[in-house]
Amino acid sequence: MSEPAISVENLSKRYRIGVRNRRRDTLVGNAIEALSAPLRNLKRLARLSRFDENEDDRPDVVWAVRDVSFDVEPGEVVGVIGRNGAGKSTLLKLLTRIAVPTSGEAVINGHVSSLLEVGTGFHPELTGRENVYLNGAVLGMTRREISRKFDEIVDFSGVERFIETPVKRYSSGMKVRLAFSVAAHLEPEILLVDEVLSVGDWEFQKKCLGKMDDVARQGRTVLFVSHNQAAVTRLCSRILLMEHGCLVEDGPAHEVMSVYLRAGMGSMAEQSWPDPTTAPGADVARIRAARVVGEDGRVSDAVDIRRPIFLEMEYEVLRPGYLLQPNFTVWNAEEAVVAFAGVDLDPEWIDRKRPKGLYVTRARIPGNLLAEGMFTVDACMSTKRPVKAQFNADAAMAFHVVDPMDGTTARGDWAGRMGGVMRPKLEWATEYLGAGRDEEPVLVEEPVG
Repeated sequence: MSEPAISVENLSKRYRIGVRNRRRDTLVGNAIEALSAPLRNLKRLARLSRFDENEDDRPDVVWAVRDVSFDVEPGEVVGVIGRNGAGKSTLLKLLTRIAVPTSGEAVINGHVSSLLEVGTGFHPELTGRENVYLNGAVLGMTRREISRKFDEIVDFSGVERFIETPVKRYSSGMKVRLAFSVAAHLEPEILLVDEVLSVGDWEFQKKCLGKMDDVARQGRTVLFVSHNQAAVTRLCSRILLMEHGCLVEDGPAHEVMSVYLRAGMGSMAEQSWPDPTTAPGADVARIRAARVVGEDGRVSDAVDIRRPIFLEMEYEVLRPGYLLQPNFTVWNAEEAVVAFAGVDLDPEWIDRKRPKGLYVTRARIPGNLLAEGMFTVDACMSTKRPVKAQFNADAAMAFHVVDPMDGTTARGDWAGRMGGVMRPKLEWATEYLGAGRDEEPVLVEEPVG
């Protein structure tokens, strides 16, 4: 059995931070404070890297990473997610030896390169060409390797027209594009990436995502930190979730992403209103619960893009004799646009007045309909004849659609960004109509083997 590409065991990193000083409220106090400041500052500098055993509870001591352990196998693409300050970037800095761990160890077996801060090493007075060679050298590429890839790097960046211009005359976007292009053409065995897919405009981000997918498909080991949920679930088969410097989840991408999203939004896929006096509703009907359910009947907030899901609305009819029309509005949370809306067309109840009691209305969303990403659902109810809203529970439930990127979905083997909030898997057919009028037909044989 081969040894792991990355092996981390009880890795920890502790920092000392500044704390707010008490302000003196007297003239004598301020004078004493000013006179003693130099000596006090020297003591603070001396204490920055020294820690006592019992200092963990002090307000100026922070564990950026604490007791983190995991292994990454060769060729595995692993995502690292978490809120700002969770310790993701510090973890990568420890793995790249930029920072020294307080305790624990990290063993890396193979040639490693990192994309932590795009543009490090760029000099404003040098031209784009000169900075490509300079930045490539900083990232560990040889001059011969840079020369061999130079045209490809420039073409990828889209700044070919300005390559002989000093970088100080570049826009910020042009500079970042060129810097990422250099870093993206590294060929290490292990690649550590920290939030680099947010550079440039939309078209360039699409190219970046495609490049990252190429790296993953080439069998290299990748540790990928990003807040782009769609990109992480698209590129990674496994995700590490960090909170307050600790590793709290490690597992399949869609399961860990579900835990992360649920923690951020509270009850994501299910919400209930047990108290009828505070539940959304009017004098005819009130909602009691709303939930997203998978094929197995269980509440689910992470959904495979290929599988159908069900939106459920549980409600109570308080007054009989009304024609009711439950309806859902599905929003794409990332784009803040309505994906679609649907009303209850069940022939059993569409023109039938409902008696008092409890009801559950269920709507099926087929697989291969929505694009990947986060969706929220408004659960609504109105009466017909007269038309009157009974309740409108905004964001009553939410779910995350995950694309497994295995070639069986509507995107095929395309790894870049695809526009739109809907992505139906269409039925395609192509018919060969023969050669053009003035051309001889050309037969193309399939390659053998």
